[in-house]
Amino acid sequence: MSVYSLNSLNSLDSFPPSASRCTSKRPTTRASSVAQEIICAVSESRGVSTTVGLAFINLATAESVICQICDSQTYVKTIIKIGVFEPNEILFMNTAKESKLRYIIEENLPDPILTFLDRRWWSEKTGHEYVERLACLQEVGSLKLTLGGNYFAACCFAAVLKYVEVELQQSFTTHSLRIRFQPSEGSMLIDLSTIVSLELIQNLQKAKSKESLFGLLNETLTPMGARLLRASILQPSTERVKLTARYNAVEDLATKEDMFVSVRQALKGFIDADKVLTAIILVPIKRTIYHVEQSVNTIIMLKTYVSAIKHIFQALGAAESDLLLTIRELCAPEGHRSIEELIDRTLNEHVAYQSKPLDLRNQRIYCVKNCDMVLDLKYDTARQYYICIPATELGPLPDVFINVYRKRNRIECQTLDLVKLNQKITDSHNEVINMSDQTIQDLIRDVSAEVSGLFRVSEAIAILDMLGSFAQLATKYEYIRPELTDTLAIKAARHPIREQIHRSKFVPNDAYATPQTRFQIITGCNMSGKSTYIRSLALVTVMAQIGCFVPAQYASFPIFHQLFARVSTVDDLTANVSTFAAEMREMAFILRNIQPRSMVIIDELGRGTSTIDGLAIAIALAEALICSKAMVWFVTHFHHLPQILAKRSGVINLHLAADISPDESKMTMHYRIAEGPVPERRYGLVLAKLADLPPAVMDKAHSVSEAMDHLANRRNSPGRAGAISLKRKLLLSLREQLLLIRAGTKDGTMDNNSLRDTLIKLQDDFAMRMTAINREMELCPDDETKTEPLSGTTSNLSVHAPETQASGSSKSDKGMRVSEPIVIESESDSGPDDTTDNDSVVLIEC
Repeated sequence: MSVYSLNSLNSLDSFPPSASRCTSKRPTTRASSVAQEIICAVSESRGVSTTVGLAFINLATAESVICQICDSQTYVKTIIKIGVFEPNEILFMNTAKESKLRYIIEENLPDPILTFLDRRWWSEKTGHEYVERLACLQEVGSLKLTLGGNYFAACCFAAVLKYVEVELQQSFTTHSLRIRFQPSEGSMLIDLSTIVSLELIQNLQKAKSKESLFGLLNETLTPMGARLLRASILQPSTERVKLTARYNAVEDLATKEDMFVSVRQALKGFIDADKVLTAIILVPIKRTIYHVEQSVNTIIMLKTYVSAIKHIFQALGAAESDLLLTIRELCAPEGHRSIEELIDRTLNEHVAYQSKPLDLRNQRIYCVKNCDMVLDLKYDTARQYYICIPATELGPLPDVFINVYRKRNRIECQTLDLVKLNQKITDSHNEVINMSDQTIQDLIRDVSAEVSGLFRVSEAIAILDMLGSFAQLATKYEYIRPELTDTLAIKAARHPIREQIHRSKFVPNDAYATPQTRFQIITGCNMSGKSTYIRSLALVTVMAQIGCFVPAQYASFPIFHQLFARVSTVDDLTANVSTFAAEMREMAFILRNIQPRSMVIIDELGRGTSTIDGLAIAIALAEALICSKAMVWFVTHFHHLPQILAKRSGVINLHLAADISPDESKMTMHYRIAEGPVPERRYGLVLAKLADLPPAVMDKAHSVSEAMDHLANRRNSPGRAGAISLKRKLLLSLREQLLLIRAGTKDGTMDNNSLRDTLIKLQDDFAMRMTAINREMELCPDDETKTEPLSGTTSNLSVHAPETQASGSSKSDKGMRVSEPIVIESESDSGPDDTTDNDSVVLIEC
């Protein structure tokens, strides 16, 4: 198998980690169709540096995830990990009953079941022994090497498996357990509050509704595919190679109709392979008649699963992408032929899993071959159960058969044991099952030795199912393949959920963000679509980072490592927390954990307190977010906020367009994003008027609003220092655009004519903006020039242009000529704030 296949398939997780915000009670993120039985063991260091070991085991799918986290004193990452796994039970040492971690878990997770066990259960040596005994053979060496440097993770692994054996009276067969050591890198961190508010898994109003991202994307046909899709949504990938491989596979499926139809047909009716294989390797310490019966059922389902794999192999015959070829290779008949032969030697050929109780009971009785002959069990009123043998199979009948009747092409007979057992049907059934048990157990033992390969096939089928779901969506809703770049650029983006509800009325929007436009303030009137706009950006980003095509005409994304959303906060009555307190707590969490490669959407911050306090806090938090270098979309009704922050590098102001009639009797929402501040700030008064408030009240409101605007304009009149800040922003923006143009010329996407047209347009726009700033500076007092020199702290830039001017124009009007080189130099090292390129000098010639 190729190196790529190992990296892509072995890294799949059926139950995911993600991120959690420190909140109190919150809705579950678990979809009912993928409910799981998960146990978690926790251990922590006692030193100054907090290190936490975690081990999760999923008893429904025979998977174990181990991790060791270097956490803060508030255990944010630990709560994140535990919160999204949603374990049914959490195991602690007896000595941790009064620990800080125990109380933080109780405070932040919904009704956790905590179990305290003796300290000796947490043994590093026992953890290594379990790995050596239970891990798949090809993974033992790497796992032992990994756990060698992760003491607390190894101890937790020992505790959780010991608990399963001692308390739950179950054990795994040798070399059958899927064990993964999961580092925190490799996936986007999404906290639980964001998962809930963006409705990634479940609709906020209707828990059973499909109006969520998971509900929309879940076109899967197998339980394994649904689990993988949920895991992918909760932990979008940050690995460029993996995402590119998924895009290629989805494109391969979407463009080959015959192969796509064959794959979907092969996936229909697939049983839950993970649960079948788990039932084979997870056995109780004390065996009962119930377990004996279930063993027969499991083997029958295994036969159904193995026989269906070849259809996947055949359906992928036209595949060309690396990922689909890897899946096809895993489903090749050679990989599971030995297991198929074991089953064929033991079970009758026509045995298949039945859903009706009586049919299933009969199948259990005659599934095992006897006397190397094909036997069929029949029933009539006179004889009750009897045996039917095709005459073509007959040699000399063994002496064990009695009451032999020959009928044309078959022979009907019984055995003495069967005659006796007919007197007591229930006991007969149990006895027959027990007679078959040894054969079944021998078969299970042989299959368990090769079960790791079947698990890999199950994972391959899960990702194929998820990719098929993505291809189905791409063709059904006209989604397009995104690109992975350093710039977020989306043309005609659509909210994937809302467009299904308002399909004929939904208005697409564009988005563009770079390091120089990383903090985007969104203003606009009520109901203009601001919240829908920023939510759609977050959702399509998640879709792109799980390998799905997105609803847009064109889309490129940087790879984000964190996603935060502060939207739709309401009072938390159970925790006695107001709207304002809840949003401040969420913002505190974001500021403690934000990184430069984060995406943040914030909706109406500060609306839960007084206007002055709300604006002050919004400004302070916005300043902190700007300094973080993250990409932020900040929706606000504070119209002073964009004015105050306009001079900061990286800040731009956008608005959702709306028209108001001259007599203010009608307001038309366009739901279109546009540059600059909202032209009409009194949209609140217009909406109030449309609500039919008394005229006297509206007249008073208008007069008060005008007086307040007059005072604000006098206080906020621009000075020379502000104009210089705007000039610095303009220069940085010019440098960034030239870097992008140079990149376009290097990769061949821009020819000479396009380059010339682009530079002419860029020059005209730059000259016009610079002229406006210069005129503003001329109107300012000269003594203000000392307050903020051009060579500020962000970067010292200079623009050089030839002195020769265009005919008939002044230098201040036309600026630089396109026929000469444009050179932008930086006197300081480039940083993430002002460039995405390592070069300090850009030179472009026409």
